[in-house]
Amino acid sequence: MRADLDIIQEWIPAGSRVLDLGCGDGDLLYWLREHKQVSGYGLEIDAGHIANCIDKGVNVIEQDLDQGLGNFDSNSFDVVVMTQSLQALRYPDKVLREMLRVGRTCIITFPNFAHWRCRWYLATKGRMPVSEFLPYTWYNTPNIHFCTFRDFEALCREMQVSVLDHLAVDHLHRDSMVSRIWPNLLGEIGIYRVSGPARA
Repeated sequence: MRADLDIIQEWIPAGSRVLDLGCGDGDLLYWLREHKQVSGYGLEIDAGHIANCIDKGVNVIEQDLDQGLGNFDSNSFDVVVMTQSLQALRYPDKVLREMLRVGRTCIITFPNFAHWRCRWYLATKGRMPVSEFLPYTWYNTPNIHFCTFRDFEALCREMQVSVLDHLAVDHLHRDSMVSRIWPNLLGEIGIYRVSGPARA
C-alpha cells in the first residue's frame, strides 16, 4: 500500500463505514476491508481504475467529484477520504462541504505549493515549478487550484471546520521534526483529518 495510505489507515477505526473519493485502484478500501473489516464505497472516474477496483471486489461507483455527493445521505459514513484530488477539483470548497455533510470525519491530502522547492523554482527560474513530484507544466497540469497549508487552514476557519490532526510530510511521506516546526515551508504534502463544527 502507498505510504500516504498507510498513514491514513491509522486514522480510520476498525469496522468503519468509509467513502473514498477518487479511490484509484481501490488499494485503500481493499486493505481496510481485509485488515480492519471496513465497509464502504469508492468513487472514481477513470475506467481502468474502476476495472481494477472490481477485480479486487471493491465497491466502486463511476462519479465525477465536481458533481457533488447528492446521491449520498447526510451522516451516512464514518470517514470520507480524498487523497491528492483537492487541488484538481473545480470547486474544492463545495466538495469539502459535501464531504463533511456525508461523513463524520474527513481525511484529505494535497500537495503544498508553498514548499521551499516551489518557492526556489519561482524565484530562480521565474516559471511554474516542474519536479518529479509535480511533473506537469502549467498548460497540461490537472492541478487547477494551487494552495498551501495556510490556505487550506484558512478555508477551514472560514467554513468553521475543525482540524483534528495534521501532518506535513515529504514526497516519500516521511514526517520529521523540522517539518513540524515549519510545515508550510518544509512540508511537501499535507495530510489532514477534519470534522464539521458540531462534531469537533
